[in-house]
Amino acid sequence: MKSKLFYRKSGKTGLPPGTLVFTGEKKVDRVRVSVFDYDETNFNETEVDSVEACFPYRDKSTVSWINIDGLHQVDIIEKIGTGFNIHPLTLEDILSTDQRPKIDDTGEYLFISLRMISLNKDETRLDAEQVSFILSNNVVISFQERIGDVFEIIRDRIRYDKGRIRKMGSDYLVYALIDAIIDHYFIVLEKTGESIETLEDEVIGNPDTATMQKLQNIKKRLLFLRKSVWPLREVIGGLERGDSRVVKKHTRPYFRDLFDHTIQVIEMVETMRDMNSGMFDMYLSSVSNRMNEVMKVLTIIATIFIPVTFIAGIYGMNFEYMPELKWHGAYFIVWGIMASMVIAMIVFFKKRKWL
Repeated sequence: MKSKLFYRKSGKTGLPPGTLVFTGEKKVDRVRVSVFDYDETNFNETEVDSVEACFPYRDKSTVSWINIDGLHQVDIIEKIGTGFNIHPLTLEDILSTDQRPKIDDTGEYLFISLRMISLNKDETRLDAEQVSFILSNNVVISFQERIGDVFEIIRDRIRYDKGRIRKMGSDYLVYALIDAIIDHYFIVLEKTGESIETLEDEVIGNPDTATMQKLQNIKKRLLFLRKSVWPLREVIGGLERGDSRVVKKHTRPYFRDLFDHTIQVIEMVETMRDMNSGMFDMYLSSVSNRMNEVMKVLTIIATIFIPVTFIAGIYGMNFEYMPELKWHGAYFIVWGIMASMVIAMIVFFKKRKWL
């Protein structure tokens, strides 16, 4: 799995609060800045060459969505902070890509941080990155670690005036973007659920070491999802119940619906974790039962041959005066005795249902 459960923060040790240090991995060659500017009747999409070109949008009456792909160039993030009056501590959180999902209300703007999770093209692993939003009166600034996201459907709704997005404000835009992220949580969970159902048949039918590895991978995936989703409940709850001036009253019902979706995702994650834990127990039980069956067969074989070996051992001793050695039919008599003992023991085991 591409996503990490634990991160290193040693690069920031000893630095004062507000020091801008990028703690993630460089995922793009250069930072790309794109702008969607729209209202109910007009729309403009552009990619700007410099951060300074974004500054005029802060004073416009239209809704402006400024998206930044790439966080490794700290000077660009610092210019954005200066141009839009973003606090250094907020910028520090944006550059620390291991942030727990959170929401901060500074009075002038809302800072929202969460994780965007999706499946890669062959649906074998998770692609995860931190996404941060700055929400002010008419401006939304989104910060992503790389190019490529789950927001294309939102861009199409803006381009082609679908739904109510161009009739609403910047707070509704943030709702739509977060909703797209949470919708992809459901996609990831559906695929994970299908993997769990397939593994359940495998665990019952023919478990092996590869099955154990698959169970372990799903466990890691669910742990990462839990780590990403549980704090999100507080974030969405804060948007729903908070009294921030940048979230309008008529938008709060949408965040309430988003809160319900978040709770549903959390419940699905917990259910799948229980199922996965149950399959671990089932795997160990299946392996143990298989071992018991093998041991039972070996024990029965050994039990059958113990008396036969005892008889063979007696007549294999090199004593000169053994009367049975002089009998003409002794060889066949001994074989008959041994065969009778084997047959009797097999009949006994079958009556006891051990065979």
